[in-house]
Amino acid sequence: MIQQQPKKNLKDIIAEEYRKSAADPIYFMKKYCVIQHPTRGKIPFHLYAFQEDCLTDFKENRFNIILKSRQLGLSTLSAGFILWKMLFNQDYNALVIATKVTVAKNLVEKVRVMHDLLPIWLRDGGSSSVEDNKLSLKLKNGSQVKAIASSPDAGRSEALSLLIVDEAAFIRDIDEIWLSAQSTLSTGGSAIVLSTPNGIGNWFHKMWVDGESGANGFNCINLHWTKHPERNQQWRDEQTRILGIKGAAQECDCDFVGSGDTVIDPALLTWYKDTYVMDPVEKGAFDGNLWKWEYPNYNKQYMVVADVARGDASDYSTAQVIDIENATQVAEYRGRLETKDFGNFLVSLATDYNNALLVIENANVGWSTIQQCIDRGYGNLFYMSKDLQYIDTERQMSNKYYRDERQMVAGFSTTSKTRPLIISTLDTYMREKDILIRSSRLIDEMFTFVWHSGRAEAMKGYNDDLIMALGIGLWVRNTALRLRQEGIDLTKTMLNSTQINQHTGELISTGHMAKNPYEMDLGKKGVENLTWLLR
Repeated sequence: MIQQQPKKNLKDIIAEEYRKSAADPIYFMKKYCVIQHPTRGKIPFHLYAFQEDCLTDFKENRFNIILKSRQLGLSTLSAGFILWKMLFNQDYNALVIATKVTVAKNLVEKVRVMHDLLPIWLRDGGSSSVEDNKLSLKLKNGSQVKAIASSPDAGRSEALSLLIVDEAAFIRDIDEIWLSAQSTLSTGGSAIVLSTPNGIGNWFHKMWVDGESGANGFNCINLHWTKHPERNQQWRDEQTRILGIKGAAQECDCDFVGSGDTVIDPALLTWYKDTYVMDPVEKGAFDGNLWKWEYPNYNKQYMVVADVARGDASDYSTAQVIDIENATQVAEYRGRLETKDFGNFLVSLATDYNNALLVIENANVGWSTIQQCIDRGYGNLFYMSKDLQYIDTERQMSNKYYRDERQMVAGFSTTSKTRPLIISTLDTYMREKDILIRSSRLIDEMFTFVWHSGRAEAMKGYNDDLIMALGIGLWVRNTALRLRQEGIDLTKTMLNSTQINQHTGELISTGHMAKNPYEMDLGKKGVENLTWLLR
């Protein structure tokens, strides 16, 4: 005779359910958590397979970093994980940091909704709330969750059990936030960092790359849009129509390269890297930082364009050597030299490359480098008009003659007027593939050269010294050097259109020429005499 098992009483059932829930966050959420759906109202939290995998990773790994597509429910999943930890642990302290306090508050609100809709025996088992406001929720067992906006000292004074950083790629000063949080996590706390990508080179990208290589202890979770079982190619195509190619790459494809606000299209930079970038044929100078891809060809003309370091340890003095005719990068320097030593180095470099036109950015410490070149008597130094109101015409000059009369100064002046023109010229050359770039250092700088508040600049912690040297060189090539060539061509045309009177030795015009071929009519700005170009 089969002995019938005694029926479990309600107390035993609750105790068993409590044990199952405490042991497994997946079981807890699938059976007891209710979420607020934006269109369907309050519904049970039916987990997808990828969400269950995430919960397992959260439970088994102390540090997790998530590269995610949009609208995968990761914020809600993180809220459920926080609630699970708070319910079944004493004095568990979770902190949520986001780009704005409203974003962090929304995650706390998800925790609150799930908590309020739990069965009463889960809420009242020593875990009913004793503090409940928009920015925090605290339970009787001492566990709590708080929301704060990002700031450099966020979380510094907290004794954290869990740190959640939402949309980390978009948080300014996230590196400082992470550094300040380390002391509070060092006693055993854990972290979940999640975000869609926002270009490369930022803190989130670096942490992801280091996590993939095993360098920082982060477990990497990649949630491409295809992870969602209810999405297909039709959905993805619709996202492109809604968000654009770049926006969809960021929000759906987990694409670091295709996302972000880089000044130069990342796809174009990748093409340059795959097509032209190569190791130098020689690494010269005393520090090995002069990279050469072509040795001087005495049938060619070059320019050497230099950007002088401010003098702190964060930036470099750089120089680009450009084949003027072909717009080809033939050599590059990036290093840390004293300003006078850099001047001596530039004179030597420019001399080697056929007495190249030497263009030196003259802001701040640049003057010291320029003065050294002048003291050395270098004869092909770039001079520029002081009259910046004509900076968008061809009034900048690449010759020292008449510099006093023309109010010219040595070097190139980067100003609020010239800088956007430099960036625009660089962008045009890159998009039209009119510049041959060989330096991996330069391309790497371009990957972290972004728009910030309408200004093109390097990301925090990165440099743009190589970029600015190249941009200045290309702009000078387009303006001053073009004008010089036009003057030379004009003179050749004039000489070809004249003959010498055998009796008087005077030039006689044989064609239809202007009254004075050495002058250029600039309209309201007057007449530009070009004879200096022939000297």
